[in-house]
Amino acid sequence: MLRITEIKLPLDHPESALSAAICQRLKITADKLVSYTVFRRGQDARKRPLILFVYTVDVAVQNEAAVLAKLKQDKHISIAPDIGYHQVASAPANLAHRPVVIGFGPAGIFAALILAQMGFRPIVLERGKAVRERTQDTWGLWRKRKLNPESNVQFGEGGAGTFSDGKLYSQIKDPKHYGRKVIDEFIIAGAPPEIAYVSKPHIGTFRLVGMVEKMRATIESLGGEIRFQQRVVDIVREGDAIQGVVLADGERVMSNHIVLAIGHSARDTFKMLNERGVYIEAKPFAIGLRIEHPQHLIDQCRFGDSAGHPELGAADYKLVHHASNGRAVYSFCMCPGGTVVAAASEEGYVVTNGMSQYSRNERNANSGMVVNINPEDCGEHPLAGMEFQRQWERRAFELGGSNYNAPAQLVGDFLAQRPSTQLGEVVPSYTPGVTMCDLATALPDYIITAMREALPAFDKQIRGFAMHDAVLTGVETRTSSPIRIKRGDDYQSLNTRGLYPTGEGAGYAGGILSAAIDGIKVAEALALDMVS
Repeated sequence: MLRITEIKLPLDHPESALSAAICQRLKITADKLVSYTVFRRGQDARKRPLILFVYTVDVAVQNEAAVLAKLKQDKHISIAPDIGYHQVASAPANLAHRPVVIGFGPAGIFAALILAQMGFRPIVLERGKAVRERTQDTWGLWRKRKLNPESNVQFGEGGAGTFSDGKLYSQIKDPKHYGRKVIDEFIIAGAPPEIAYVSKPHIGTFRLVGMVEKMRATIESLGGEIRFQQRVVDIVREGDAIQGVVLADGERVMSNHIVLAIGHSARDTFKMLNERGVYIEAKPFAIGLRIEHPQHLIDQCRFGDSAGHPELGAADYKLVHHASNGRAVYSFCMCPGGTVVAAASEEGYVVTNGMSQYSRNERNANSGMVVNINPEDCGEHPLAGMEFQRQWERRAFELGGSNYNAPAQLVGDFLAQRPSTQLGEVVPSYTPGVTMCDLATALPDYIITAMREALPAFDKQIRGFAMHDAVLTGVETRTSSPIRIKRGDDYQSLNTRGLYPTGEGAGYAGGILSAAIDGIKVAEALALDMVS
């Protein structure tokens, strides 16, 4: 197969235009083109009157070597790499013990799936509920202000990514093409086939629910075991090696190969691990607010006259500003045509996040507008960042009225440093509701100062971003884990052999795709250790 990059075609091109462009680029006649598949399709919107699709395609042709030799000077034509997944091990017939996976978010799901596909019959322990029961509990907070601390946006089958935009892209390096394995498994589980080639694929919450169930069924069909409402409260160590875990009901599950995929909000587990001496260090993270605009404003700014084109969908954005006080302000988890959701996992706290469905057809665009936090901002203790997050989530609960309402303010009032008393054009999407207030005390002064400087700067890139009626909702604190459960080159904890930290909670991922890829890496390392 040959790979061709940078084939540009207009938005409304006919299907035949791509094959014609391939033949033109390869300087062959149509009868010499055997087949082609689209590897990636992106957009070039730099010239808004003429937005283009940009294709990367893998092509089979007759006399491939001759075609390649003739075009060897063309840097956009090369041999297509092998992106297929190849198992690194197979479980022995006399498997002495089964590996344990703690947590069933993206990292845990893919760790368990890979282990199951290699024959290791993993046992998965998930503190929350199965995804449909979990969805009902999550709606309990959104509609009835009733929080279940063990079953919510953060905890339960599918992890925090289930209630999100379902983004499946990442900037991590992926030389072994693990990302393709993730995408392929999602498609098998029911994701739209187009996620294999669109440049910024996403799935949306409703589709993710069914996909997660199918992946669970696959793991079980291969001998894996999924146990819900099984909260790990302690670990069993012997010297510097893990021997098992203790559950909340006192049961011990013994194994000397344990994947730790607990997510970025398992604060009680972080505390337990630290007390038991597992090496943990503080890491940077970010906190801020959610900002909402009319989606049509973002579409118009990004796509101009092409806004609303069915092939483009809802527009997104990515913004960053380096403030004069040394802080970086940037957009995070942008959700086109989505909603701001209540994402608390502890009683008496308010946390926001963003979510979209596959259609992305809600009236508002939202994203986090967050500011970097360094470990030294929080204190010397490894878990100081966790307590820092809690401090501002508790403050948001108070400002919102201590009833799970979120505190909110119009952007114009935020910039003018006055409280908001009523809404304007933008109706906030957060449920159970918002309380209009002054957000100046919702976050540290240096964050508020940096955000007030960033908003006019962002407005120069997206005209209308600092519109008076745009809504800020607080607080966004779960951007990433505030800790890293550090591991060595063998993917095991630095001081606890047999413990494999992975995903967002361990500080090694940020998002569905990167967490899933990390889960694959850890599963492979664990499997190789078990058969060595």
